Amino acid sequence: MSERAPVQTFVVGIDREVVLRRRGVVSRAQRRGAWVTLVIGALGILVALAALLAFRGAGLWPFALLLIAAMVPLVLSTVLALRLEKERQQWYAENELPPVAMRMSPKGLELAVEGAAFPVILPWKTVKGFRQAKIFRQFVLELQLAPGIGATTAGVRGLDQPAVRAVIKPSPLLKPTGLYLVNALDQPVHVIDQALKHFSGGTAGIEH
Repeated sequence: MSERAPVQTFVVGIDREVVLRRRGVVSRAQRRGAWVTLVIGALGILVALAALLAFRGAGLWPFALLLIAAMVPLVLSTVLALRLEKERQQWYAENELPPVAMRMSPKGLELAVEGAAFPVILPWKTVKGFRQAKIFRQFVLELQLAPGIGATTAGVRGLDQPAVRAVIKPSPLLKPTGLYLVNALDQPVHVIDQALKHFSGGTAGIEH
């Protein structure tokens, strides 16, 4: 009797309905946070302008200008964050959610990212694995890259896509969302951890 051939790939699927529900939760939280930041920045600018008008002879203009200078980038960055969120929702409406979250093989890790035009390809030497974290009251997996790895690293593909950057290295103004919602995956975390260790030769895994 011949021995069983080694498994060449390991696939982790996605529960569409769970992901769609979380998209709504995350989108509302991101927009709410962005609007709060925008209001704070706008109020700071208005307070500085009011102080300039009310105390024109009191020598307060350097402090008012410093406050305005500090608030303007905050307002502009928040406007950009809101625009990116709008574009992301438009992309969601125009594209189907991929049925597969990730594929593992001896060559590396392939990731399907929400809003990305094509999968992210990562050789095993570029991946530390995932970290399990609780965000928006739900457990998610956050991708952990090896130090110094970027979009131009040899063998890496897809890291430079805006949708990928948004979840791997999000804007400081936006709370991280995580790459995958744990309860939307069709494999339990400990099985994914075992598969990562198997295919990477023990160099990648899930950090709790």
